[in-house]
Amino acid sequence: LPPHVSALLIPLRELVGALSIAERMPQIELAVGEHCSALVLRILEPLTAADEKLLRAFADHHRVVFYLQPKGPDSVHRLYPPDAPRLSYTLPEFSLELDFRPTDFTQVNPHINRVLVTRALRLLDAGKTERVIDWFCGLGNFTLPIATQAREVLGIEGSEALVARSRENYEKNQAQRPVQQALAATSFVARNLFEMTPEMLVADGVADKWLVDPPREGAFALSKALADLHQARLGAEGAPPLPAGAAHWVPPQRIVYVSCNPATLARDAGLLVHLAGYRCVAAGVVNMFPHTAHVESMAVFERCA
Repeated sequence: LPPHVSALLIPLRELVGALSIAERMPQIELAVGEHCSALVLRILEPLTAADEKLLRAFADHHRVVFYLQPKGPDSVHRLYPPDAPRLSYTLPEFSLELDFRPTDFTQVNPHINRVLVTRALRLLDAGKTERVIDWFCGLGNFTLPIATQAREVLGIEGSEALVARSRENYEKNQAQRPVQQALAATSFVARNLFEMTPEMLVADGVADKWLVDPPREGAFALSKALADLHQARLGAEGAPPLPAGAAHWVPPQRIVYVSCNPATLARDAGLLVHLAGYRCVAAGVVNMFPHTAHVESMAVFERCA
């Protein structure tokens, strides 16, 4: 934890113990931005006036922002202070700042995230004439940096809320950049990426390169759809028929796959190498989670000639 957050632990325990709903608050979620830190209180009963007074005093003293979540994720709202700075993080190498909300997914280690993004884009090596698809794009963590290098970018994500955040981040950063540093034309689509099909891949159009950054479940459906298309082209026994429009569709020349679960990366790599016509040309890890058994893995696949 950042030092200022670690210093909150004992005062926060004392605060919770003083609240009237201490036994009806099962969860506290932390979100750390560059300009503020937020605490989301999951509450099963309304706060009393005395509770709110205690929370306001704590927020003023420790310079944190309190949010409440009385029901599902959509019920999260700011309690205090009303004029707190927005949660955001920067990617200085790309002159980007990304806003997020306290319950949005972001990489847990913002400093190593910068290393991760820089290394992934160096491996992707997108050019000014190339179209790139960013699968599982989240709030644009890779999409916007890619847009500083490519001709066109498509970000695809399962969460409608994160797609909206991606668009907001793109529009905000585009408006703040000088004309000569404008971001590439970028669009975002919400789709269930665990139900990908060859037909969907073809409909998304030809891309020179892909960046894939799935959750722990991996990108099996995406990898299988790519493998099915390749096997259909080879006329392999049992392969599905080529979908309409596939005759002019070309698979990406390079795929950079970022993973928080080596097991699902290995599974999907097997599909890409043995059934989709790719070879793995590089792999490595980034220590996103110090002092734990977890690592962030990265692999590069190139299409065989």
